[in-house]
Amino acid sequence: MTAQETRHALVFGASGLIGRHLVLTLAQTGATVTAAVRTAESGARVERWLREHGLTRSIRTTIVDFDAPEIVEGGAAAFADVTEIHCCAGAFRFGMSAEEARRANVGIAEKVVDFAAELPALQRLVYISGYRVGGQDPTAVPWSAEHRAAVYKELGGYEASKVESDAVFQARALERRVPWTIINPATVIGDSTTGETEQYIGMTKTIEQIWDGTAAALPAGDSTFLPVLTVDYMAAFMAAAAVDPEAVDRAFWVMDDATPPLQELLTRAGRRLEAKVPRLRIPVGVIKRLPEWVTKADPETLGFLSSDRYPTGPAVELAARHGIPMPDVRLSIDRWVDYLAAHRFGAATAGDRRFVDAGGVRTFELGAPESARVILPGLPVNADTWAEVASALVARAVDLPGLGLSGGIGVDDWGRWLPGLLGDEPAELIGHSIGAAAAVVAADRFPERVASLTLVAPFFLQAPASAATRLRPFVSAYLRRLDAPRLSRQLTGSEESAAALESSVSDLKRGTASRVAAQLARAGSPRWRAELRAALGRFRGPVRIVTGSDDPLTPEAAEWLASLPNAELISIPGAGHHPQLTHRRALSELLEAARV
Repeated sequence: MTAQETRHALVFGASGLIGRHLVLTLAQTGATVTAAVRTAESGARVERWLREHGLTRSIRTTIVDFDAPEIVEGGAAAFADVTEIHCCAGAFRFGMSAEEARRANVGIAEKVVDFAAELPALQRLVYISGYRVGGQDPTAVPWSAEHRAAVYKELGGYEASKVESDAVFQARALERRVPWTIINPATVIGDSTTGETEQYIGMTKTIEQIWDGTAAALPAGDSTFLPVLTVDYMAAFMAAAAVDPEAVDRAFWVMDDATPPLQELLTRAGRRLEAKVPRLRIPVGVIKRLPEWVTKADPETLGFLSSDRYPTGPAVELAARHGIPMPDVRLSIDRWVDYLAAHRFGAATAGDRRFVDAGGVRTFELGAPESARVILPGLPVNADTWAEVASALVARAVDLPGLGLSGGIGVDDWGRWLPGLLGDEPAELIGHSIGAAAAVVAADRFPERVASLTLVAPFFLQAPASAATRLRPFVSAYLRRLDAPRLSRQLTGSEESAAALESSVSDLKRGTASRVAAQLARAGSPRWRAELRAALGRFRGPVRIVTGSDDPLTPEAAEWLASLPNAELISIPGAGHHPQLTHRRALSELLEAARV
């Protein structure tokens, strides 16, 4: 048997961000891996995630209960062949009480060491501490009640519990003669290739505030250093450290020393998001003295605003010994920021969501990547409102320039955006409202790249909206003040679609309201409406016009379309201008049945 085949790793905290990537990395090397999770459902999610990330071999799972006399079923006897333990378990959350934080972090550290001491084949226990809390003195354990109270008061529950855990872990491991390695990681960000993450606290909150326009200022100066580390590098380092003989009873500060200063990092993130970066810069010392309602930051996070540097040399040497390259930090940050925004900073975690470059326009899309069925949403909603339809059709829904999460300014971008959006395979375009206009323009300019047109509620074939929609400042201000129930009433006549419109309301408040208003005004142009009708008449491929019975075509448009040999008119009973909200299932079935 090879060394990898005799390697059996038990991973506590396997369902978390680091734990899952570590399990994947270990299993890919050929090691036997047991994932310790809190529930069977959690274990199933881990196994599903591993399959989705390309793992073809199986892993083992076990249920862990840190409050039970035996933390895993069967106790140490059931894990006699385990050669290494990785402790990724604990609570990473600000605002915890001292008691809660100690139970979650200090208590787990103690119990994992005690369990490890009973394993006959164990060669290493790897423990995650932190770059701001590592290096504690184990000889100071146990802490006095006075010292503990002072530390928790100064640092807050989370950081204080990690400081205490670091000292307790070392002291207990030395006492029980358990060979250990401590990893003191920087802020762990997403995967270096995909940006994937599931952590939306700490610095992520600041980036979100820049994105949604609520950040008033950035930390001043170039000295504040908040280092980062990609999760895949972290997993690779832990897997290597567990078998490195020079890592026994040592702690390693693992981070990317090339991380740009915090002010530069946040500015880069803001520009990547095409958000307005605050011009105001406030010294860190002043920020730490400001009240929470001003900083919009949890007080426990402010301790991380520091100019300190850390002893990373030993970690760099270990990585070099094992051939672990550090990813390009700026590229990794860009991918992480993209992932955060595409998933709306944790508000939209389901489905395949991403940013792509289409003719130089940063474009958001969801659904099946590179699908030839492309949904172009209308106003004032976004691609998220079409997510269920896209899933049913195995299609992708794309935010138009200037709308939803996409960059650009609007219709003026279509000339360069549309050819970048269309793939080599002829596309089946499904355009809704203003998206119907984009679909027709694409078919007119690139007929060989468009297989068919399905136009849902095409505004240029319906009665014009009221003249009030051309009052851009008024419309923009109105849209910014809408909440989801009110928008739902405006679009569908009831509040039943409010939940589905939350993200659209967020986009409007975040800055798309003015661009929506501009495109609404343009939609009222008689000249543009005539140009679109003429372009539709020139298209020779299949054309389907889908309207709700409560949102019909004009009689003239209906008569004209009925005379076209390639056009089919379809009405959805009881639907209005937004059937993707009110008649989702009927619309999906209709579009699937009508597929070329």
